[in-house]
Amino acid sequence: MKQMHAEIPVTLTDPSRGLSHGEVDARAKAGLINSAVRPQEKSTLAVILTNFFTYFNLLFFFLALCLLFTGSGVKNLLFLGVVLCNTVITTVQELRSKKLLSTLSLLHAPRVKVLRGGEVKEVGAEDLVRDDVILLSAGNQIPADAVVVEGAVQVNESLVTGEADEVAKTVSSPLLSGSFVLSGTCRARLTQVGRDSFVSRLTLEAKKQKRIPRPGMMRALSLLVRVIGVLILPLGGLLLWQQLSLRNTALTEAMQSTVTTLIGMIPEGLYLLVSAALALAVFRLARRGILAHTLGCVETLARVDVLCLDKTGTITENDMSFCALYPVGDAPFDEEAARRALTRFCAASDTDNATVAALQAEFSGEREEPKAVLGFSSKKKYSAVAFSDEAFVLGAPDVLDPSLSDTEEFRTHTQNGERMLLFCTCASLKNGSFEGELVPLCFVALSSRVRESARETFAYFAEQGVEIKVISGDHPQAVSAVALAAGIEGAERYVDATTLKTTRSLRRAAREYTVFGRVTPEQKRELIRALRRDGHTVCMTGDGVNDVLALKEADCSVAMASGSDVAAHVSQIVLLESDFSAMPSVVDEGRQVINNIQRSAALYLVKNIFSFCLAFLLLFVNLSYSVRPIQLTLMSTLTIGVPSFFLALEKNRERVRGGFLANVLSRALPAGLCDFLLLTAVMLTARFFPALLPPPLAATVMILLLCFVGFLMLFSLSRPFNFFRTLLFSALLAALLVALFLFSPLFDLVALTPFAWGLFGVSAAGAVALFFLFTAAQKKVSSFLFTRKEKKQKKSEA
Repeated sequence: MKQMHAEIPVTLTDPSRGLSHGEVDARAKAGLINSAVRPQEKSTLAVILTNFFTYFNLLFFFLALCLLFTGSGVKNLLFLGVVLCNTVITTVQELRSKKLLSTLSLLHAPRVKVLRGGEVKEVGAEDLVRDDVILLSAGNQIPADAVVVEGAVQVNESLVTGEADEVAKTVSSPLLSGSFVLSGTCRARLTQVGRDSFVSRLTLEAKKQKRIPRPGMMRALSLLVRVIGVLILPLGGLLLWQQLSLRNTALTEAMQSTVTTLIGMIPEGLYLLVSAALALAVFRLARRGILAHTLGCVETLARVDVLCLDKTGTITENDMSFCALYPVGDAPFDEEAARRALTRFCAASDTDNATVAALQAEFSGEREEPKAVLGFSSKKKYSAVAFSDEAFVLGAPDVLDPSLSDTEEFRTHTQNGERMLLFCTCASLKNGSFEGELVPLCFVALSSRVRESARETFAYFAEQGVEIKVISGDHPQAVSAVALAAGIEGAERYVDATTLKTTRSLRRAAREYTVFGRVTPEQKRELIRALRRDGHTVCMTGDGVNDVLALKEADCSVAMASGSDVAAHVSQIVLLESDFSAMPSVVDEGRQVINNIQRSAALYLVKNIFSFCLAFLLLFVNLSYSVRPIQLTLMSTLTIGVPSFFLALEKNRERVRGGFLANVLSRALPAGLCDFLLLTAVMLTARFFPALLPPPLAATVMILLLCFVGFLMLFSLSRPFNFFRTLLFSALLAALLVALFLFSPLFDLVALTPFAWGLFGVSAAGAVALFFLFTAAQKKVSSFLFTRKEKKQKKSEA
């Protein structure tokens, strides 16, 4: 490849024509193409193999071979059918999700304007070649290393260097791939593409240093699975040795008992269930026109309690419209002269933001070549154009002349939600700023229409307990008026961010105010940090270059597809239809998936808890655990597998709190401990009264108690009952009764004697008492820990 690169020397491409089609083809054949460095996507075969040949699946097959080797009946291998079904369903869901996401990613891949053969074309970023001349403007992310050959831009390199300062780039200045344009326009020649570009080298180096972190829930599950995986084999070996050597149990019986215990320890399907549920959530979001770049963002969405957003494009429509020109105080006002000046200003300005675009629609005229153009940036809050005879400045009144923002007329219009700009003349432009005294010509009023769905959307978030923070670069009064019109609670509490000089004052403001005006990009990031330090899970939505730093800082970031390239690139979720009203469905999806996963995972872990407790007990106490694998399959199917699948389909809008593993274990612990105590009691009874409770009868009583506690757990998780839950609970109970009365031989179940019925009745009554006692204790402990955490957080805030 390097040899092929050397065959085509670097070309100083003509900035007015770009490369010819022949030159583009030659570079593409030589490998000088801007191929992105990204994680290699799994093939369909790789997905199938990964899901089928997991550690626990292989362990299941090994245990099945052990049962076959010892002459156990084929029916005891029925657990393999459950494993197979679970794996097939998971694999199908993942493949469906993979296919749809690949299609959407291809359709919405970054596009770049490039000059080829004298014509401006729009191509995919990965179709660019070295020496291509590209056209850049505000909001564009630089796709490869380049050098400016015409024009001038202000660039932010924070995504690749960590420095958030604006950097001026003029002719011959280098441009780093991964940085983005804040203002201005230019033509740039690509110098390094693909793996040779700066951002690609950083990516490759990062891959060598660390793996991409998994979502918090997947990380917790991986830890749990690793712990179980490490413990299960030595425990199994010790159990088998203990039964064969110390108790002289027959090989077949010892193997069946050991395998049954080990099967109970394995959280079969739990890890795949979580992976599939997250993949399915991403798939459902994609079908609604919402592209999730990571599985982890679905989990984060479920925990969001603060939503930060900009005004334009979220509360209001993206497009602005011109309202009117107003006089500045008592100064003489010549509207015709002001309109002529604005026409000159607009014709010479770069169309790199919504403000200029709205004014150009109103003030159109023949372009006069300017001496200098200073594009708008969120840091300066103004733009300027200089001609040979005079220069004009358009920007925020409280930045250009703070005294003018205190006038009655200015306050009246901003309170009506209009965006007020000050248009002035000055002597000239020099070193990226204006020179001389500013002479006001007029106020320019713009407005944006509040989205029709805004009130309904914000009412949803208020109902769900999600706090809204409006963070904008506009005047705080104008932003507050728009937020009130959209129905945002607390929108009357606003603050001018220019008054927040310290981190402490900004953190205090983050707690006290809803609307923040005149916010710089750096302050947006600091506000997100302040909210996160206070223990909030923050989602940031935005669409402009001024939102990028905040989007990177938030726990979850959402961008509009119609906004800047870089905002969509750094965000975890992209709304492809650029419709903010889709946000409730995004949050709902996250909450539904995570809440239902936690509920299903609790069902799975009940079996693991009592099986591990039993295994440790049986190592030291001479008791007989006579339950068969086929019996455990019956219990697992009716109290874990089937209900977890159907309950995962339910709507659940409750905000997720606490850590995943802590939540799941605390829910599963009461039933798990209850099972352990009941089984121990039955095994002790069988030990001291072997004639009254022989092994087959003891196994039947134990499996009935396990099913009973399983239904208690299911009853607890299903409250409050609705039609669907009642139907599911009744169907599962009916299925259990059918299995007990019609298929008892298949499951090695025997008829209960009066003694066994009495034992079951007493144990069941005890199960109810123990289960609700343990559940009440668990809730009290959880409440105590939550209250303690809140007090600690409030003390920290104070």
